[in-house]
Parts: sequence; structure tokens; C-alpha cells
Amino acid sequence: MDDLRTTLSTFSADDRKDFRQFIQRQRRKQKGRMDVRLCDLLLHQKEYSTDELLARLYPEEPNAVAYYALRKRLMRHLTDFLLLRQRQQDPTAASSVRGLLTLAQYLFEVGVGRLAWNMLRKAEKLAQQNEQYELLNTVYNLQIAQAGSKHADALPDIIRRRNLNKKAADEEERANIADSLIRQRLREARVKGRAGESFDGILQEVLREYDLQEAFARRPALLYRLMSLARAAMLVRRDYLTFAPFVMRCYHLMEKRHGFQPAHREAQLGLLYMIAHALYRTRRFQESVQYLERLQVLLDEGTRLRGAAFRLRYTFLLAANYAFLRRNADSIRLLEEVLKTTLPPRELLTARLGLGFHYFAEGQFQKANQVLLAIGRTDHWCEQEMGVEWVLNRNMGEMLIQLELGNHDLAQNRLRAIERLIKERFGNDGGGYAAVLGYLQLVRDIIEDPQVVKSAEFAARATRLPAFVPLEQEDLQALSFYSWLYARVQGRPYYTVLLELAGATEQPPAKVTA
Repeated sequence: MDDLRTTLSTFSADDRKDFRQFIQRQRRKQKGRMDVRLCDLLLHQKEYSTDELLARLYPEEPNAVAYYALRKRLMRHLTDFLLLRQRQQDPTAASSVRGLLTLAQYLFEVGVGRLAWNMLRKAEKLAQQNEQYELLNTVYNLQIAQAGSKHADALPDIIRRRNLNKKAADEEERANIADSLIRQRLREARVKGRAGESFDGILQEVLREYDLQEAFARRPALLYRLMSLARAAMLVRRDYLTFAPFVMRCYHLMEKRHGFQPAHREAQLGLLYMIAHALYRTRRFQESVQYLERLQVLLDEGTRLRGAAFRLRYTFLLAANYAFLRRNADSIRLLEEVLKTTLPPRELLTARLGLGFHYFAEGQFQKANQVLLAIGRTDHWCEQEMGVEWVLNRNMGEMLIQLELGNHDLAQNRLRAIERLIKERFGNDGGGYAAVLGYLQLVRDIIEDPQVVKSAEFAARATRLPAFVPLEQEDLQALSFYSWLYARVQGRPYYTVLLELAGATEQPPAKVTA
């Protein structure tokens, strides 16, 4: 895999245009630029090998030395372009603080102390306003180093400010460590699936070890980190009912007592998304959309670069809500538009599986089949990216699609593969996925005899089927599998049964612009 090509492929169409213009602006030549030519080749739909790139760039005589020098030059352009764009679109003012620091250091070196100290004071004020504690520590260290200047502030006062800032910087550093530890254990649990360990004890242990229990009440950025950790634990144990009011209460208390400043934009976006997601999980679809509307306002006020990740998550969650507000056609439209853009691997998988679900709900089984086939990745690769549960959802979806298309042999093959995966991973009884094995047995009976759903005995077995987890905690995508089975037994439309089981009796809210 070509790392340079991978990096360039993350650019949107507008980014690619801007980057090509940036390269041309650096140094103009009469003849075509080789670095632009290499950029175009790397962005081509076909992935060229090194030998093919050499042949196209140097058709008369392939020159490996010149080629690798050209790659280094293109990488320098890429780095400079990203640095410039980051500074232009940085809402935290970190780039501006670094620029003032660089200017101050230069002025000290050339002996312009008065102006250098003015730059340091500006850097200090800007870093304080934007809670850039690590950079602020660098500012204070430079002030202390230059305290001998007649233009300097009083050294004891600088040291006092530095010590106050160091406490906040240390809290942020500890929060970074705690966040990484919890996320690492969450990834391990995702690979294990529902058999993964409980996170409650781990969460409390890490917070105590890094002395973070009280710091979160004062600072939105740390509150966001705490909520991220709590949400990680919630996702493992599926405790959506208690998490939703908890995160809402914390958000509104912070909003009332301290408010959210521009420096807190990312934390505020994250908290609003958590609330909207928790409300969706607890079937409060209208309220979820209302919080997504607040999130969209913040996205529209912020920069395109910093809001890109949240905008994707916003779109996915909005589409999911629409499906349970009888606006499944809008869900399909949103995800079809998203899939026209360049997406990172995880987001691409999320979009395709979600779109397959929405097509299935509309009875468009051929389209659902095509969108899942377009994933084009092995189960092993998807499991490394998304976890074993995502792979099971995908495979069960494919099984039901093939059954609806009348491809019973393909459906049977997919069913056996799911059973094999569960038993190999979690034991013959299925462990935390035992209910899934029971569900698969009922699907096998339907594959072998589609008329079996009309028998009273089969209906009774379906009714006795234990939930994968309690229905009030069940993932809505997993709930769709139950809905399909019950719809077959009752002889009713699948989408209607799904909405009933999800408790989606709300009237749809006013349309939201995506």
C-alpha cells in the first residue's frame, strides 16, 4: 500500500483542487510540473505500482533516484499545505499562538526585546482564552528564560501564573492517558464481543489512579473526556437508559454554570452528539433529532475541517432517526449522498451497512444486496476495523437478503458461516450469543420450509425466543432481525412490525436540512 497515495485519497474534490493550485503557486515552470503529474497519478482511480509510475513519469528511461526525490518533494508540499490549512481553519488558535511564539523567539535573537515581550503577552492572552494549556506552559517557560529583560514582567508573577497553568496542563495530560487506556480496553472488548469484561470497575480505577474525579466539573473539555469514557462503558453493557439522562444533566449543568466558549466547540459538539445518540438508543427519536439540530447549528458556525468528522456522524444518526420517524426515504437519500464522497474505511462500512438496512426496510432487496456486496472486504478485515458484532450484523443481514431474493442455498451457506463464527469464537453454546443461535435455528426452518411460519408450533417457538439482550437495551439494528421474524409469522409488512417493536409511535418532526 502506498502511504502517500492513501493520504492524498482522503482529500475531497475541493481539497484536491486546492492542493494542485498550492503546488503550482510554490514555483512556476514553463513546462508541466512533475510533482503535479505524480500527484495526479497517485489520485488516479487505478492504483499504479512503482514500476508503472516510473514508466509513466520517465517513459524514455525510468529513473528511480529522480522518482524518490520527486516523492519527497511532493510530501513536503503536502506537509506545507496541511500546515497552512490547519492554521487557516484552526478554531482553537493554537496555530496563532505558535506563530506568536516563533516571532517572539526571533525578536529575542535579534535583540528587539520590547517587541518580543509584546508578542509573548499576546500569545499568553490568546492561549488563556482558548485553554491551550500545553502551549501556555511553553509561553511561560520562554518568559522565565527572558525575565532578565528590562521589558519583562515581574519574575514572581510569571512563576505564579506558570504554576496555576501547570495544574490545568497536568489534568489535561492525565485525562489523555486515562482516555487512551479506556479506549484500548474497549477495543479489546469489541473483538471479544458481548463476552467482554465489564468496564465499570476499570473506569473507576483509572479515574482514581489519575485523580480525575473532580476536575471534570470545571472544564468542558475534561467533561467531554469523562463522558466519552462513560459512554464507552455504556456501549459495552448497553445501559442506554441510565446514560441518556446522565449525559443530559451534565451538559445542561455545564451550560448553565459555566457556558460553552468558542474554545469549547469540539467538546460541545461531542456532548451534543452523545445526547442525540443516547436518545436514539432509548427510542426518543424526536428528541434525538432536536439535539441534532442544535449540533448542526454549531457545525455550520465552525470550520469545515474541524467539523468534517462530526458532520458524518451527524448524518448517520439523522438517517437512523428518520427510519423510525417514517421517513426512511429521507434516510436513503442522506446515505446515498454520503457514499458519493470519499470516506475513511470505518465510515464507509457504516454508511454501506446502514444503507443496506434502509433499502431492506423499503423492500428493495436487490439494492440492499448490491450495497453490501460493494463493501468488498473479508470478514476478518471488517472485524479488525469494526468488531465481531458488526460482522455478525452484516452477515445476518446478507442471510435475510438472500432469503428474500429466493436464493435459499446462499442464505443457508451464510447461516452456517454465522453459526461457525459464533461457536468457534464463543463455544458451542454461543456464550453471550446463545440467543442468536436460537434465532438462526428458526431461520433455518424457514429456509427449509417457508410455509412453516404459518404453524402454531413455530409461532410459539418464535414467541419464546429470548431477546439477544432485554428489548429496552437492544440495538435497533439487532431489533430489525426480530422484526423480520415476527413479520413472517404474522404475515405483515416488516417495516410496520419494526416500527411497532421500536415503539416508534411519534409523529415525525419538521424536516431538518442535512
